[in-house]
Amino acid sequence: MVNRDIRFSLWLDFVERDYLKNEFLTLIEKGIINGATSNPSIFASAISSSPAYKKHLKDLTGKSAKEKYEALAIEDIRTAAQALRPLYNKGNDGYISIEVDPFLSNDTQGTIEEGRRLFAAIGEPNVMIKVPATEAGYAAMTELISTGISINATLVFSPKQAQRCLKALTKGLDRFEADGGGKVDAVISVFVSRFDRLLDADLAQEGIEVSKTGIYNAAKIYNLIEKNHTPNIRTLFASTGVKGNDLLPDYYIRELLAPHSVNTAPLATIETYIKKKETAPKLPIEDDVINGYFTKLADSGFDMDEVYASLLKDGLKAFEEAFQEMLDSIK
Repeated sequence: MVNRDIRFSLWLDFVERDYLKNEFLTLIEKGIINGATSNPSIFASAISSSPAYKKHLKDLTGKSAKEKYEALAIEDIRTAAQALRPLYNKGNDGYISIEVDPFLSNDTQGTIEEGRRLFAAIGEPNVMIKVPATEAGYAAMTELISTGISINATLVFSPKQAQRCLKALTKGLDRFEADGGGKVDAVISVFVSRFDRLLDADLAQEGIEVSKTGIYNAAKIYNLIEKNHTPNIRTLFASTGVKGNDLLPDYYIRELLAPHSVNTAPLATIETYIKKKETAPKLPIEDDVINGYFTKLADSGFDMDEVYASLLKDGLKAFEEAFQEMLDSIK
């Protein structure tokens, strides 16, 4: 559950229209979550599988596929934002994220324009615009946050990406403050479990403990972000659902429990986590311990720069494919 004593936040990584009007409200009221996130894959799954969208889609006949998607997404994000608004007003997060079109990941101006347009159309202050951590994305982050739009920097795998996000967001925040300032926040979304799914089989063959790469990499980035000492920029641990039965469903929440951080997780993961007594924070981990782990990987022939590049490429591609499949299904 949310732990405000250490400013640990738990956000739900799930959006679906009927759910937002029912169980979602219960999670908020019980203090289990204090925010939520979405992404192209989540919307693709919701729109294609839930009957809640059929009537709205029928009303949108004649619109383009992307116009239909945006109309559906804007309504859902607005509903979530309004449900979370009391938390936001109290300074207890209350954010919901929506991602720009994945096909804009290499288009700075397109990302800026879409981010502004979506934020204005939703019309709620507690919306974060999700921007991928690409070369084009960094400039868009600076521009958007400089105008008071909160940012979720997403698809972060490497410390270099996190450092670039920090630089871009800090630059934008400085501009925002110079123009009068106000309430604005940012999270840097570090993807976790994909490292272990990619590497564990090979690590096991080398006799290296598995299901640790994502943890140590996230811990390294967390330390980097905390050393920046910017209160309204936090680490968000994403991709924290587990695959298979080798790990407990809430493994990545418990192992990354940290002060001044956010964990966004699927519903089933959160349900497992709240059944047990809360554990003490596991982070920070000393830099020497983290560096020792990655030295061991390098000595065993693992090139983390290649791993980072591969995971970013695959992540961008997966979101593009999910987005396109969803558009194709509602044409």
